[in-house]
Amino acid sequence: MNKTVLITGTSSGFGKLAVKKFQAEGWNVIATMRTPEKEQALSQLENLLLLKLDVTDKRSITKAVSDGISHFGKIDVLVNNAGFGLQGIFEYTTDAQMRRQFDVNVFGLVSTTQALLPHFRANECGVIVNVASIAGRVAFPFTTFYHASKFAVEGLTESLQYELMPFGIRVKLIEPGAFDTKINSNSVWAIGESGNPYLNKLDVAKTTMQGMAAASKQDPEEVSDAIFTAATDDSDILRYPVGGDAFQIFESRVKMSDTEFKNMMKMNLGI
Repeated sequence: MNKTVLITGTSSGFGKLAVKKFQAEGWNVIATMRTPEKEQALSQLENLLLLKLDVTDKRSITKAVSDGISHFGKIDVLVNNAGFGLQGIFEYTTDAQMRRQFDVNVFGLVSTTQALLPHFRANECGVIVNVASIAGRVAFPFTTFYHASKFAVEGLTESLQYELMPFGIRVKLIEPGAFDTKINSNSVWAIGESGNPYLNKLDVAKTTMQGMAAASKQDPEEVSDAIFTAATDDSDILRYPVGGDAFQIFESRVKMSDTEFKNMMKMNLGI
């Protein structure tokens, strides 16, 4: 009997690639997104159920989980991939922007996980794969609330693994570095009024970081491969860094003092 995975945020990027990876490996896939009626490519795949799920709408989460179980009989893996990036200036970030960041990246992940836990506990097995980021372990300027949301995902995932161990449920973290996906073009920016004192530094840092991401030329399929590995390796590994830059940044942060790392950031990003 084929295993089944439910993946959130599958309209683009890592989510869509993860759908294709699991499907190619012979899994049943519940591909969820806010607007499934607009999706054409995934709807053509076999053993795939395309469902509406907005992680900020608990009713849509409950319905998608119920419909997925009814269709395939069981869900074995949850991949919490849905998210977006809020970037820009801390001082000028609105309440609505920062709440939206946490509603999607943190509370949406929590709601989806809570909806599936009774099913996993009843089956005494299951894997939860949370797509975090190097931004959940190392911080860069002008990405304050995105970092805060990913740091939150790191903390809750590390804690949750201990709670769920007695029920045979494993919890994993995927930590991608810089990959060219649609999340970059879909980022929300908090800029503030024209002529504010942060804009010059923001422009320099933004140009530098975008240049670094473009120069990395890392294949996003590395991330979907890592998601599949985390879901299937039957190990107790918690963190799966992905991309050469992720390993490089983690190594630098561990080796350097706070002052040394801060000076490196200042030099490289012109802040």
